[in-house]
Amino acid sequence: MKIQIENRQKRQKIRKLSLRKVARRILSVSGCPDAELSVVIVDDEEIRSINSDYLERDRSTNVISFAMQEGEGAGIHPGLLGDVVISADTAARDALEAGLPFESELYFLLLHGILHLLGYDHERGTAEEARRMEAREEEIFAILRREFLGGDTGGA
Repeated sequence: MKIQIENRQKRQKIRKLSLRKVARRILSVSGCPDAELSVVIVDDEEIRSINSDYLERDRSTNVISFAMQEGEGAGIHPGLLGDVVISADTAARDALEAGLPFESELYFLLLHGILHLLGYDHERGTAEEARRMEAREEEIFAILRREFLGGDTGGA
């Protein structure tokens, strides 16, 4: 399993080792412990640019996933899941609003992004698919809370 983490922003402290452990745990409980993944942490300006360039949405967002097992190149490298891009600025704001630690929101967004790479879709899918994704998020985030966040952190 190869998990590449790149931090392109400077406002929030990112603990790459912890983030890598969380990603490994998410992949493990999702049944793909050998999958490869890239995680990029950016600021609002960069995620807005990515969102505009690739999804034609001219606004910042919290997380964007780029699945490598969809479209033309699917299957070329079966172990390569794709990229998860997270805005640390948005994560920090959302965590503050919810009264949660930054890491809690960061880990939740990583989970959300990885689930998209695994085929879960709450935006383009049916209401049932959205419920299925939400249930899976709750299930896995409970594990992450217990193992990485001291168990007493509320949902993101």
